[in-house]
Amino acid sequence: MLSIKLFKPYYVKEEGKFIRVVLAYQYFSLLMDEKVYNFVPLEAREIRINRDTKEIENKEAVFVFQKGKKYNRIALGDLMKIKDFQQHLTQILAPYIALPNTIDKPDEIDGIIMELERNNLLRLIDKALDEKDMEKFHFYTNNLLEM
Repeated sequence: MLSIKLFKPYYVKEEGKFIRVVLAYQYFSLLMDEKVYNFVPLEAREIRINRDTKEIENKEAVFVFQKGKKYNRIALGDLMKIKDFQQHLTQILAPYIALPNTIDKPDEIDGIIMELERNNLLRLIDKALDEKDMEKFHFYTNNLLEM
């Protein structure tokens, strides 16, 4: 029986269309035949995920686990068959593989920025009125009118 004892990335790095989950020995261990085997970075040491397809790109990578003098080599494709592994990986990747962006068009982004700037000017106008600073009030209202 094979299960995950501990699975935490050493770090996660976003590189273009890939997300790299880099592993280190103290953060990844398996329970094999009721014995804990710790990951050792002798061969593969990362999981590479394509952001577009959300698929693991390096399924052929081999990870090495050690218990004393005994080593076990397990391909990433085999690790993916472990339910615990998939759950841990999904949790790790959740912040990096977001839902499709709801703002697709540059016009929408520009509109949101303009609205934020307008709201900021309105707050500054209110503040100038509260402080009875007519110079700032006229400055901010003129900027608002120019928008």
